[in-house]
Amino acid sequence: MIRARRVLYATVALAVPGAALIYGLLPAGAATSGPIQGLGGKCVDVAGASPANGAAIQLYDCNTSAAQHWTVGNTDGTIRALGKCLDVTAASTANGAKIQLYDCNATGAQKWSVSGTALVNTGSGKCLDVTDKSTANGARLQIWTCSGTSNQTWSLPGGTAPTTPPTTAPTGTNLDNPAKKDVAMQLVSAAENSSLDWRAQFRYIEDIEDGRGYTAGIIGFCSGTGDMLELLQAYTNAVPGNVLAKYLPALRTVNGTASHAGLDPNFTNDWRTAAADSRFQAAQEAERDRVYFNPSVRDGKNDGVRALGQFAYYDAAVMHGYEGMRAIRSQALKRAKPPAQGGDERAWLNVFLDERVLEMKKEEAHSDASRVDTAQRRFLNAGNLDLNTPLEFAVYGEGFRIG
Repeated sequence: MIRARRVLYATVALAVPGAALIYGLLPAGAATSGPIQGLGGKCVDVAGASPANGAAIQLYDCNTSAAQHWTVGNTDGTIRALGKCLDVTAASTANGAKIQLYDCNATGAQKWSVSGTALVNTGSGKCLDVTDKSTANGARLQIWTCSGTSNQTWSLPGGTAPTTPPTTAPTGTNLDNPAKKDVAMQLVSAAENSSLDWRAQFRYIEDIEDGRGYTAGIIGFCSGTGDMLELLQAYTNAVPGNVLAKYLPALRTVNGTASHAGLDPNFTNDWRTAAADSRFQAAQEAERDRVYFNPSVRDGKNDGVRALGQFAYYDAAVMHGYEGMRAIRSQALKRAKPPAQGGDERAWLNVFLDERVLEMKKEEAHSDASRVDTAQRRFLNAGNLDLNTPLEFAVYGEGFRIG
């Protein structure tokens, strides 16, 4: 069995607004200048009116100064003041990443789109946000998962918050359709477990000696990367006193390491025992959806890609972590645009898969890119953007057929 593991893991706290976000570019060719007003009637402000790289972006009493004079609607998607760009520090895609002023450099960290009254950073898919909903002068701005709350509500120059025309929604059946989702689970299981029977993997557990401790369950939760800890905490919250609850302290200790300290000798047997519990199976599916599947499919829909593209995002998140998938997407944005930004779907997905392969080859354990090249790329080359069955593909030299 060949078990490929993700490069990184980041817990994603999802706050999904009641209506899906509609992503679009700031109005091209209609650049306007003036204040951007937000929470408490205060304005987006460059701290100290400093034009230096790294100057903090904050909320402050509106005062008509140059530090609050922003140009929006630029054709490159930037928002500018003092000759520089509104920028996410270190191009981070993490919740809480601070906003700064920086030399304009055409990266995703400096591209913004309008979604209703929200400003969305296209490099991360997250919203411009006032930290802790503070209305105090000097409250830092950051990015955070879009939630439609008052601290993510902005009025652009001219006193309005224009909503860009909705992009065309993906045609066909999306990956979150139950039948399509089952196909996605089979595809991942073929790569992760050399089997299409993904439901048989609830009880799977072993140390594959990749530096991440134990790998287990339907998505390859790892004792060394945090997602196994999150899973067991969720299971214990639902079923106090379960057979795995006693391992929570040890999992906290070994998180970030390959160590089995406090887990051996009975953890693997107890995992298999728990796997017979339908509530543990439900917990595995819920964590898979919360951390990997749902945000990846949401991003695919927002980018205007169909089921195959949504699966490409999800499979990348499985291996590299959700934030890793977002980083791959950010690299792809330097070379192409998704359909929601006017790009060609097949061209976009080819570039995304190219960047995925480059990321895989950075680590020996992932250097075999067949799950991309002889599976996803095969479907793409055949024009099967809706991921319709039957699907014939190969992973690590082994052939499979779905449907």
